[in-house]
Amino acid sequence: MTINNRSLIAVLVLSAAGLVGIAVDEGYTSRAVPDPVKGVAVPTNGFGTTGRDITMSSTTTPVKALQRALTDIQKFEGALKQCVHVPLHQYEYDAYVNLAYNIGRGKSGVVDGFCESKRGGPSTLVQRLNAYDYQGACDAILMWKKAGDVDCSTPGNKQCPGLWERRLRLHRQCLGPSVNASLAPVIASEARQSTGATQ
Repeated sequence: MTINNRSLIAVLVLSAAGLVGIAVDEGYTSRAVPDPVKGVAVPTNGFGTTGRDITMSSTTTPVKALQRALTDIQKFEGALKQCVHVPLHQYEYDAYVNLAYNIGRGKSGVVDGFCESKRGGPSTLVQRLNAYDYQGACDAILMWKKAGDVDCSTPGNKQCPGLWERRLRLHRQCLGPSVNASLAPVIASEARQSTGATQ
């Protein structure tokens, strides 16, 4: 069923393009490496996989890593479907699953994430989305601009430019093709600023 050309969230699943996007964004490592933000306390391997079963000595193969990523993605899709109650376009859904996979679900009193905030209650993004503020929810993707204490959106940033580029891309994806066409000059300017390039 569609509403204003958006589908009920219950019928949506991550598209093939969405899966490839996550795999490319996360990158692949056969051996565990320290998480870029949390260090060795949270080892990661495969396509950004973390969890109690991943240690700094963990190894994987591309096939096993993709299988694990799919299992993890399904968990994030389930969380998304519990906290988001409005219909979405496929491109919005794919962008939100990508973000949730990267930042986590969140847990009240513990850590901010896609669904829940550390302060308790839904995240800003989910609040906006469930209020049918689709653009505001897309804009909230840009709130996730830090790696630890480092603001990755700072022009010329050398520590975590990939994170900010990912957020800009997810933001554009979330806004959709029609908005992106009208924002082409702004997007080009953002890209130059995030890389420190000049006109």
